[in-house]
Amino acid sequence: MNYKPTLADLRALSAIVTHRSFRKAADELALSPSTLSHMMRSLEENMGVRLLNRTTRSVAATEAGERLVARLTPLFRAFDLALEEVNEFRGHPSGTLRLNTSEIAARVLLDAAVPTFLTRYPDMPLDLVTDNRLVDVVADGFDAGIRLREAVPLDMIAVEFGGDTRFVAVASPAYLAAHPAPQTPDELRTHACIRFRLPSGKLFRWEFEKYGHELAVDVPGALTLDHVELMAQAAAKGLGIAYVSDRTARPFLESGALVTVLDDWCPAIPGLCLYYPGHRHVPQGLRAFITVLTEVERHGR
Repeated sequence: MNYKPTLADLRALSAIVTHRSFRKAADELALSPSTLSHMMRSLEENMGVRLLNRTTRSVAATEAGERLVARLTPLFRAFDLALEEVNEFRGHPSGTLRLNTSEIAARVLLDAAVPTFLTRYPDMPLDLVTDNRLVDVVADGFDAGIRLREAVPLDMIAVEFGGDTRFVAVASPAYLAAHPAPQTPDELRTHACIRFRLPSGKLFRWEFEKYGHELAVDVPGALTLDHVELMAQAAAKGLGIAYVSDRTARPFLESGALVTVLDDWCPAIPGLCLYYPGHRHVPQGLRAFITVLTEVERHGR
């Protein structure tokens, strides 16, 4: 075969297979879906093989497409690494730093670390993607992720910041005036609880600990939400007891809209950390961000 696909064509194919969507791949590549579709039709025609199966609702790789992308993925990583190593000679970071974080972590970063980083490195854009599910930062093309320490894969290098955190059970004074506060986690079964649905679709079990005794409770409740701030807001409206992070609850607690219950069952746990794979080159921009993060952490104490 004399035809040689361009790097742009192959990256586009990889993005489509990764996202299983023309629209999402087009967004990533800053192209229109129609342009991307035309690129793929031309690629398939020139290669003489179908690479994608398309329907009106979805797109998926054929066996040939899967094999090609599987072989290309490590080559793209090596290519990006080569460019990054050359970038070291510039003397300052450049390119785009991509971080995947939870929404709570993003709010913490926006307090000080992100403004400091963008001021210090104005030529380096920061792509901060919030996602409540735990993603594979390598496979999804991120330089690093930020999550609670307990959720970080063991094979990752972790940089902790922000100190310990707690998850707390909270309710409004009006709710507690009508319903006596629970004294043990088991008593939550007699209360209206505001439940949280995980990105996987499962309901989150409320986890408690006291004197080494751990409990995970499937709480009852008429209201289920998938956003923690909405849970705190619903609790402040007197709709029941919510279980949220102390960072989410703090403004409601300070205003008196919420109070905590079961305090002695809600111990501190390791807080947020930035994590990245230790088996590959650490980009200059990520090293710079870690430096900023540790400086902000040190000055904030």
